[in-house]
Amino acid sequence: MKRIRQGSFVLAICALTNGCAYHALAPGAEQVRLIRSPTDVTACTAVGNVNWQGGREDIRNLTVGLGGNALFVTREALGDVIAGVAYRCP
Repeated sequence: MKRIRQGSFVLAICALTNGCAYHALAPGAEQVRLIRSPTDVTACTAVGNVNWQGGREDIRNLTVGLGGNALFVTREALGDVIAGVAYRCP
């Protein structure tokens, strides 16, 4: 019984630490718009491609790092954005 409790405790700690992982947003990243319609970026300038590196926050940080304020989503998996094209929109 003691071994089961210890195993459960270890699993709980692992779940909590992985489930609560948070990537700090770069200044301006919270304003990055995720766009799925090509017509929404016609007035914008492409500034580069971005690829997933640990979650939606990271991809917004990469977008800001390229000088973008919008991300046209090109690939998603399980509800997470994993690739896109960064744009600078007016």
